[in-house]
Amino acid sequence: MNNKSLSILSYITIIGWIIAFVKSKDVTPKSDLVTYHLKQGFGIFLFSFAVNIILSVVVFTVTSLYFLNYIGYALFILWIFGIINAANEQKKPIPVIGKMFEDKFGFIN
Repeated sequence: MNNKSLSILSYITIIGWIIAFVKSKDVTPKSDLVTYHLKQGFGIFLFSFAVNIILSVVVFTVTSLYFLNYIGYALFILWIFGIINAANEQKKPIPVIGKMFEDKFGFIN
């Protein structure tokens, strides 16, 4: 797999992220592009997971806030931006939340 494929795969479910993570360890020299998108992909996964749990609890307890479920569409759009950046081989953060993940997740290096 080339660096572009690994970068895109890092956004496609957590299983795709694990495959990209394992395959990126085999690639020499290390690709900054793949490492960057592994961090962004893992960050959007964790962020989406946390937001969905919080929203589920809030909407379950206060059903009149059902419109908050539309936040999921916004997360989906951010995820698409990440895939587009990986496909274009750009090291651009995901809009709004991507800057948070650039210096996190030291185990990915």
